[in-house]
Amino acid sequence: MDFLIGIWDFFAEYILKQAPMMIGFLVLLGSLLLKRKWYDCLASTLKAIIGMLILGAGSSGLVTTFRPILAGLRERFNLAAVVIDPYYGQNAVTEGLEQTFGVAFSYAMTLLLIAFIVNILLVRLNKWTKCRALFTTGHVQVQQAATAFWLVLFAMPFLAKEGNTILMLIVMSVLLGAYWAVGSNLTIKPMQELTNGAGFCIAHQQMFGIRLNYWLAEKFFSKDGKPRGRKVGEMEMPGFFSIFNENMVCTAILMVVFFGIIMGIIGKEYFVTQGVIAADYNFLYYTFTTSLNFAVYLAILQLGVRTFVTELTTSFQGIADKLLPASIPGVDCAVCYGFGDSNAVTFGFLAGLTGQIVAILGLLVFKSPVIIICGFVPVFFDNATIGLVANEKGGMKACIVLTFLSGIVQVLGSAFIAGLVGLAPFGGYLGMWDWATVWPAITVVIKYLGWIGLGIVTLVLLALPQLEYRKDPKGYFLITEDYSAYKKYKGINDGDEEEDWSEFA
Repeated sequence: MDFLIGIWDFFAEYILKQAPMMIGFLVLLGSLLLKRKWYDCLASTLKAIIGMLILGAGSSGLVTTFRPILAGLRERFNLAAVVIDPYYGQNAVTEGLEQTFGVAFSYAMTLLLIAFIVNILLVRLNKWTKCRALFTTGHVQVQQAATAFWLVLFAMPFLAKEGNTILMLIVMSVLLGAYWAVGSNLTIKPMQELTNGAGFCIAHQQMFGIRLNYWLAEKFFSKDGKPRGRKVGEMEMPGFFSIFNENMVCTAILMVVFFGIIMGIIGKEYFVTQGVIAADYNFLYYTFTTSLNFAVYLAILQLGVRTFVTELTTSFQGIADKLLPASIPGVDCAVCYGFGDSNAVTFGFLAGLTGQIVAILGLLVFKSPVIIICGFVPVFFDNATIGLVANEKGGMKACIVLTFLSGIVQVLGSAFIAGLVGLAPFGGYLGMWDWATVWPAITVVIKYLGWIGLGIVTLVLLALPQLEYRKDPKGYFLITEDYSAYKKYKGINDGDEEEDWSEFA
């Protein structure tokens, strides 16, 4: 018995509580279940662990570089500055989870695994649940598991007490797994229409946002299923727009603008008195290089995530394929950028950025205790995706108006929830559409209604596929099984040539 207890203690201390080793363990387990060769199992496990260590290096760099800036805002103006970015938000949770709730971050990785199993079960039982989509975007799952972990602990802090670990993981896993299954399921119709039946849906951070804006574009910007005005693709775009096509360049520009303004407001004197720079050091040069470091560390974070997520997703997806042969995969939102009007991606991004700037100015004018700093990932990927869907359904006006409003919602919702749950002092929040709207609502309901609130939220999530199915029982599964037959059933004759998108299935 002592031997078994010793094994468990070692596992809990050096694997369960150590995020890199926990991810490595999950990848090893998945690889073994897939009956891969031993050297493939070893390679995948090592890549996963190294990827997590790279992620840690990027996180440490962000903290070291930008903590003086965020501290300067707090001390000089009594403001909590929050960067809305999923990587920065994940870093904030990692830094603050143990000291705030006394819970190890590695539990969030365990939550990821169990929630994914819940997603699998909901899809496996689609005859009753009506859930057709499997969430396979691994790096997004990591970010969401971390943020959901914090939000649920804030709403139900007693779960963090010793002895409640199993209950905590069950509650969180059911909630997050249902969100993954239902959210990605909501994007099936918009994506099938956008791609002419490519056979995938979106598993990302703006799934409810995609469906809501799809509905708004259809309701207010279209007539008889067609846009009221021109689409973005019918206009000629100036050449300088191409600068926003490069992720790293765009991130650098955004950070130089926003951090440059913030550091200029704080002033050189503060950084000198804090020992960050010498009195004779050129402040403009320091501001410029420090802002660029955001892009550097963000690239390191992304490299780390890509390194281990590939192995994690492969292990899980192989199992899922065997269990769920009829499921439709939920993928990264960037996959849809090859469909529809490509310029709608840029229009959506710029309109969303404008909305974010307007909202940030509003926070400053009304002296909000939490100030938001734009991050590239929310402002681009949320608004580019929403803009693409809105343009397809409602034309250029829908693309611009809806993404402008989306930018406002991202900032205001993130400022509210980051301040409410105590993430603002750690300088980051996930900040993307669903996590600035849906999850703040979930958090508030559970916080003030307790177990009843949790039950209401879970039932509402699980009811959404049922309601969609009841509106069109015949077409509900037909849209994923045979899109050509679905179009005939719906009387859709758009003149598009039929294409074979089976490679996406």
